[in-house]
Amino acid sequence: MRAMVLHGQREPLRLEERPDPRPGPGQVQLGVHACGVCRTDLHVVDGDLHEPKLPLVPGHQIVGTVEGRGEGAGRFAVGQRVGVPWLGWTDGECRYCRSGRENLCERARFTGYQLDGGYAETAVADERYCFPIPDGYPDLQAAPLLCAGLIGYRSLRLCGDAATLGLFGFGASAHIVCQVAVHQGREVHALTRPGDRETQRFALELGAAWAGDTEGGSEVSDPVEARVRAGLEAAIIFAPAGELVPVALGAVAPGGTVVCAGIHMSDIPSFPYEILWGERTLRSVANLTRADGEEFIALAPRVPVRTEVAEYPLERANQALDDLRAGRVHGAAVLSMANAQAERKADG
Repeated sequence: MRAMVLHGQREPLRLEERPDPRPGPGQVQLGVHACGVCRTDLHVVDGDLHEPKLPLVPGHQIVGTVEGRGEGAGRFAVGQRVGVPWLGWTDGECRYCRSGRENLCERARFTGYQLDGGYAETAVADERYCFPIPDGYPDLQAAPLLCAGLIGYRSLRLCGDAATLGLFGFGASAHIVCQVAVHQGREVHALTRPGDRETQRFALELGAAWAGDTEGGSEVSDPVEARVRAGLEAAIIFAPAGELVPVALGAVAPGGTVVCAGIHMSDIPSFPYEILWGERTLRSVANLTRADGEEFIALAPRVPVRTEVAEYPLERANQALDDLRAGRVHGAAVLSMANAQAERKADG
């Protein structure tokens, strides 16, 4: 198989020929169709996350077809299409697993970080941590659901029943969460990089009531803007920028919640206690649970969630990462292995 491999952090990925990985007990072997390119992949490659296995095949938004099963694996049939998320294994024994908080497992292992991921034509995964993909989603559109969608959905749940919601950073996760929140009847306010009018227009197309930037520029100016200034009931920060935390706290009303959705964020600057006072809550999101995944995968077709993707062939994974790093991706970046899968079928 071909794979894009990380040999050292802060180095480009290398395209290599490798033997197909074989499934161990409880694992499935997948012919990979597509793999989303996530900001967490950037944090792994750029050295913000410090403990990757090396060499490593990154990628944790994998869509593929089951081609083989290891001993004891029987949850999915050969030929079934499944998705693989970030959480790849937990011990099932620690205090977090026993209390329904497997996302905090003390020995958890993560796809594309401690486990080889989906920047490859073939992958293996623990079948317990795979999800069936809804029939209505083509491979490329399904891939972003597996992290951007799942982490966004968990973040949204932690906002409670907030009727007015601010999304700070409008990339892969936010463009999915916006659709879910609108479907739930919430009023969404999208905040982008300063001057990014194209993304603001995109947010409005997806149902946001207002779109602007964190410095006051706005694609629209109407009474909704006054409501933003009056105080949101909740905000989710998707951008990995710690300086947005005081901005978001200052935008939520007393009793409101600010959720930091990323696995990595730059340092949070000091801020006056008065913007936290008033029973405002500041919290983070860590990973996901399988229950999150099952709920979201069932909900997505009912919304229905539409994912906007920029497609790249496997060998252009470095370009996809560069585009994501520079903010040039509209929606979500996805690697496609369609040509490889067509060749596998032709070979029988």
